[in-house]
This record gives sequence, structure tokens and C-alpha cells, in this order.
Amino acid sequence: MKRIFISLFAALTAISSFSQEEEDKPKDGWTKSGNFSLLFNQAAFNAEWTGGGTSNIAGNISLTYDVNYRKGKLTWDNRFMGDYGLTKIKGDDFERKTNDRLEINSVLGYQINETNWAYSFFTNFRTQFAKGYDFDDSTNPVTRIETTRFMSPGYLQFGPGMLWKKSDNLKVNIAPATSRMIFVNSRYTDVGNDPAAIEAFNLSPYFGVEANETMRFEFGASVSGYAKFDLVENVTMENILNLYSNYLEDPQNVDIDYIMNMVLKVNDYLSANVIFQAIYDDNAVKGFQIREVLGIGLNYKL
Repeated sequence: MKRIFISLFAALTAISSFSQEEEDKPKDGWTKSGNFSLLFNQAAFNAEWTGGGTSNIAGNISLTYDVNYRKGKLTWDNRFMGDYGLTKIKGDDFERKTNDRLEINSVLGYQINETNWAYSFFTNFRTQFAKGYDFDDSTNPVTRIETTRFMSPGYLQFGPGMLWKKSDNLKVNIAPATSRMIFVNSRYTDVGNDPAAIEAFNLSPYFGVEANETMRFEFGASVSGYAKFDLVENVTMENILNLYSNYLEDPQNVDIDYIMNMVLKVNDYLSANVIFQAIYDDNAVKGFQIREVLGIGLNYKL
């Protein structure tokens, strides 16, 4: 765990040395900024097409909004992130989600002397907007089973720590005493008093929440890093990395949530976007969850 923390800090520090953008000294008061984007993908094949393929259409909406405050040595950074995407394949009875994320981050910091370090307190909330399903493509018609919904799961993390902040585009927060709560809807965990059902459920608990419970409490260490820089002219890469280790159970199994968003700017309203996300959470899946989106984006700065 210690090696991961040190590696993350070293990597982001190295990135800052390659950044070509000079940061002006920040001013006191509120600053607000945001970006709205729409990614669109479409493929169509007529009846005579011999190469194979199925017509489909997909779209992804993304909204990012930052509200930050500075007063002398005091800083308060807040970010809202919302993503939602759907795809519809010709012949399917159901559309399918390609993306669904609602996240709010807040970090309060107080600068230590004239350094890049600050005492901090962070809060992170994460869930999804809509219901999620597992699909059985072996049946005709295709059937689906609801597996997730808003606040199921829902994650809330908070705790004191230390913030290293080079600029709004390069920062790391280390919180060695982080409380985390995982919330779920009782419909996914309610198995009554049947001992056999309880035993079967506990072999594979729902996002770590035990049978007949709606919340799981964890206490551990959290590290979050943010780095945004220009690769070349008009090509920007944004990296967001969150790590968490639960002291109370399997601390060696570090939860990982990494998002890379690369934007190739064509003009003020049109861009090409590449989004890559990798999640490891052994309470959800015993392996990495990978998501990738590539498309033409319509962007609007708020």
C-alpha cells in the first residue's frame, strides 16, 4: 500500500515537470467552470451487406462542473461529474447502458506555510442515475434482471488528510483515516430468516453488504490524484485516480478507480473524445471492470 502511495505521488510530480502551461497565481474568491459534452456513435448496414454487422446507435452525455473558493491560505475545491450513455442495437427489445456515473468531490484545505502542502478534509459521494441490468442473450426474446439502481450501490467517503496541490490541474490528497459507507437498497439484500438463503447470500454479498443489511461501514486509507495537461497542441489529457484500502478487512486488496479523458479539440464546439476507465473493487467483481468510449463530441463550456 505504501509503495502505491509513493508511486502515485512520484508519477504526478513528474507530470508537472512536463506541463507546458504556466499557472498564474490564483486570486481570492469564487471561481466556476464547467463543460457539457455529447458523444455520438452510429453504424448502419443494409440487407445486402456481406461483411457482417448489426446496425446500432449510441450516445453519451457528460457534465463536469467545478466550484472553487480561495481566501488566503484557505481553499475549497468542489467538482460535480455526471455521465450517462445508452446504446440501441437493431432487433433488441431493450436499450443498454454504456455509462452511468454520478460523483461529487469536495476538498477543504489550509496551506502549510508557503509550501504546496495543506491540511485537508475531503468528502466523496458516488452512485449512478438509473437502473442497471444483466441481460440473458440466450433466450428469445432477450430477458433482463435488475441488478443496480440509484443509491444501490451508493458510496460516501470522508476524512482528514494532507493535500499536495501544485495547481488546479495537478493535485494529490492523502487521507490515512478515511471512513467509507456503502449503501444499498434492501430489495437486493433481503433474504428473510431462512438460514440456507442467508448462507448462500453470504457466499457472494451484494457489493460487500451482508444479508438483510442496507449499509456496510469501512475504515481505511484513501488517496486521490488529479492531473490534467496538454500532450500536444489541441490535445488534452485528464487523469483521475482514486485508491482505497480497508483496514478492517483485506487491506491488501486496494480498490482502484482510474479515469482517463483525452480530448482532441477541433474548434470551440466540436472535439473527438477518448474515455477509458478501469475499476477494481473485489466487493463488486473479482477482477477489473474496463470501459472505453470513443466518439465525436459536441462540447459547450459553462
